[in-house]
Amino acid sequence: MKTVFIKLTKTGPISGPFNIYTESDEVISLNVPKNTLIAGTAFMVEDDVIAIKIVSTGDCAYEKIVSIVSMVQQEYMNVEYSLVTTGCAWRHLTNIQLYNSFYGKICPYVIEYPFTFKMQDEILQNVKDYTKAYEYLPNTDGVFSYNNKIETDNQWFNKAIIYNGQQSSGLLNLIPKPLHNMQAYLSYPKFNVDSKDILFTKSDNFYQYNTFWSLNISSQVPLFVNSCESLSVDKVINDENMDYGIRSFKKSQIRAKEAKIRHILDNSCTTHLVSIFLLVPTQISFK
Repeated sequence: MKTVFIKLTKTGPISGPFNIYTESDEVISLNVPKNTLIAGTAFMVEDDVIAIKIVSTGDCAYEKIVSIVSMVQQEYMNVEYSLVTTGCAWRHLTNIQLYNSFYGKICPYVIEYPFTFKMQDEILQNVKDYTKAYEYLPNTDGVFSYNNKIETDNQWFNKAIIYNGQQSSGLLNLIPKPLHNMQAYLSYPKFNVDSKDILFTKSDNFYQYNTFWSLNISSQVPLFVNSCESLSVDKVINDENMDYGIRSFKKSQIRAKEAKIRHILDNSCTTHLVSIFLLVPTQISFK
């Protein structure tokens, strides 16, 4: 056995984590953080290994094979790291079956509807969404066709958030209504640690759901916080201010002079959603 020292000299901003292999694809180490390789780390390999393959497994995937060479300690210590901002080449729209997929990763499709009511506060009763959901069939002849699709009844947004200035429904996981299964139907809503599962139906081309109420613990604590993952995400739910437990007698309805409905699709990249309009039936809240 011999010791091999690996130190990165150049990477992109979204490179890593890394898998390390020998030239014959034998695993040396998996999911090594980029910072670890920038600082330099050592691995034990067989004496006959002459090259190392480094594979970046992040959003921008690539690999490189580097031969093992001898280096004095001072040379190794003087190796400096530099950040390279050249992007990955990626061809989009080459597969008609894929939509919100970028660099091989599903990216959320998010649409938010704002509503302003009249003079009095109004109670939000349910949500009715007129959206066309298409699934495209495999393209066998290589020629794009808009006719090679079907309109589905059980594919739609998989998450929703309803909120106003002082109330939030929390994260609602939207599940298609089980057909001809009363036992499964009666098992909803389901309460999770950080979300609630509710059912949606499709009737008269409207996707509909209800079974929501205000879940925030306090209106004097922010309902959302900033995302630490991407600047394109404007807000994430403040889970510390949410109570997803069963509330038998304390179900505050979504009630105000305005409301915002946010729909999210982040579990599929083969569903083509064409959002048209949204209806929010309400009733006047007398006080």
